[in-house]
Amino acid sequence: MIPSKFDYVKPASVDEAVRALVDAGEDAKILAGGQSLLPVLRLRLAAPSVIIDLGGIPELRSISEDGDRIAIGAMAPHHDVMRDGLVTQHVALLAQATATVADPQVRHRGTLGGALAHADPAGDLGAVALALEAEFVIVGTSGTRTVTAADFFVDYFTTAIGEGEILTQVRFPKYTGWVSHYEKFNRTAQAWSMCAVAAALKVDGGTISEARIGLTNMGTTPLRAPGVEAALVGQAATAEVVRAAAEHATEGTAAPSDADAAADYREHLARVLTGRAVLTAVG
Repeated sequence: MIPSKFDYVKPASVDEAVRALVDAGEDAKILAGGQSLLPVLRLRLAAPSVIIDLGGIPELRSISEDGDRIAIGAMAPHHDVMRDGLVTQHVALLAQATATVADPQVRHRGTLGGALAHADPAGDLGAVALALEAEFVIVGTSGTRTVTAADFFVDYFTTAIGEGEILTQVRFPKYTGWVSHYEKFNRTAQAWSMCAVAAALKVDGGTISEARIGLTNMGTTPLRAPGVEAALVGQAATAEVVRAAAEHATEGTAAPSDADAAADYREHLARVLTGRAVLTAVG
């Protein structure tokens, strides 16, 4: 199907993009990589009057080191994120999860910020951002504000980005020396996750001193697994300890039932995949 008619704007700066968004009103849509928006337009599930393309703002593609954080522009393509040396060294879990997103074609076009702003609970990167306690830099007419990952994901396809605002950067704390793994279960190679687990751990002398566990597609937003984290910290990194901790993975979750899987099956997957993710991370 052909999209409905719309005006197209390609600003050269963030300020221009914000002005264009405000001028266009609530009928405007932001175009990042387009991997989520374009199919929606073609199916006419959305009919915006204006499309604002952020592809003409070079600063939004940057990946840099900023003190104790790695700052990634919202328009950085998945391919760049997963291959960047700063990311693989300091935020390895993000690189590992990004490598599982769809296929090479999508990873070259899709962007980190676009995927996170879309906020699909089956998307792979939300659980990583939540587990690693990322910060989201949002710019609007009132200036710049920073939102924590815990406050960014509000509900199904809903984030803290307000009307007339644009996500410009995602900032990750450094997890240098941590071990990590992203364990994903899907029906076909390019499909959305039926369930997935993001695990990052700090291991000192065989003992887990810190743990971050995120869950994909176990609720209307990405979720942390605090019960698993608490059960792992201070314990030896053994298979017995990990499997016992993984039993806490479904605490506080609300797994959906759909054509891919029933809720109880997703709960089973969450426990199994949590064990696999942690055991793979610790080797």
